[in-house]
Amino acid sequence: MASGSPSAGDRAPGFVVETDHGRLALGDLLASGVLVLAFYYEDATPTCSTQIASLRDGFDLLQELGAGVLALSSDSLESHTAFCERLGGLPFPLGSDPDLSVARAYGVVDEGGRRSRRAIFVIDQAGTVLLALAHYNPANVSQLEAVFRAVDAAQGRLRQDQEETEPR
Repeated sequence: MASGSPSAGDRAPGFVVETDHGRLALGDLLASGVLVLAFYYEDATPTCSTQIASLRDGFDLLQELGAGVLALSSDSLESHTAFCERLGGLPFPLGSDPDLSVARAYGVVDEGGRRSRRAIFVIDQAGTVLLALAHYNPANVSQLEAVFRAVDAAQGRLRQDQEETEPR
């Protein structure tokens, strides 16, 4: 795990970012469910395209499980718009982190200090990190499966909590 990266069980660092869907804060994103927060290196690189496309392709299932997605890189919103078009559209926002403040908060700035590494964090509605993949490899299918398992487990805990609080 990268130094400074939150681990499972840690509180997720808060943030506000400009996205191609407007300004979004972590709290806004968590209000509608679990969040899959994906950092990627750069718009339009082959590996990052694969990473973002895999989240796009699994988005319907993530949404069924009660999760949203936000993908972040240091690229501009204009670059994100072109990237989104090249991918044939995305059902989730792309956020711009030009000063890498969010990447720093999550401990995923690359060795050169100019971009974020590929990483994924699954955060529950309470703001707790459920899964931290500070070095995400889109070719490693087991990592993507772990994201879906973490989201599914979060929903299972939420259902259990709701059942326990319902009057009998």
